[in-house]
Amino acid sequence: MLNILRATIEHIEPITDIYNDAVLNSTATFDTEQKSVEEQRLWFNEHNDKYPIFVAEENDIVIGWASLSRWSGRCAYSDTAEISIYIKDDFRGKGIGTMLLKKILAEGRNGGLHTVLARIADGSEASIRLHKKAGFEYIGVMKEVGKKFGKLLDVHMMQLIFK
Repeated sequence: MLNILRATIEHIEPITDIYNDAVLNSTATFDTEQKSVEEQRLWFNEHNDKYPIFVAEENDIVIGWASLSRWSGRCAYSDTAEISIYIKDDFRGKGIGTMLLKKILAEGRNGGLHTVLARIADGSEASIRLHKKAGFEYIGVMKEVGKKFGKLLDVHMMQLIFK
């Protein structure tokens, strides 16, 4: 059975494993070096009710996660977050991202966020569709801002404003 629940520090190892797989095998993140559990623990501790982390579990195994993180440390951006969603390979395309997205956006709205931004690398059409389905609007492209796997990549910007 699939459960979507608020992440606890006990989820940090599977969250890290899923993230590190994306670091090594995809352009979903522009990190090029794997994160240690201790680095991810520091990242985890930067989150709260306004900037939550949720996990998707199936049979008590974490198969995906989503987070809302501060867009910037500058005070004027305090009601803006950036979204991240990562799903294990074998579980993609099964609606898990949609469920995580709905839950985390509801919590972000309830926590007082005004807008959520998504940065999506070229070649991630499924992610663009997922965000559009949730109400995100396409707001532009940053040309050739990242380089991964020897290729310069554009990043598509999407935004959801809570009304």
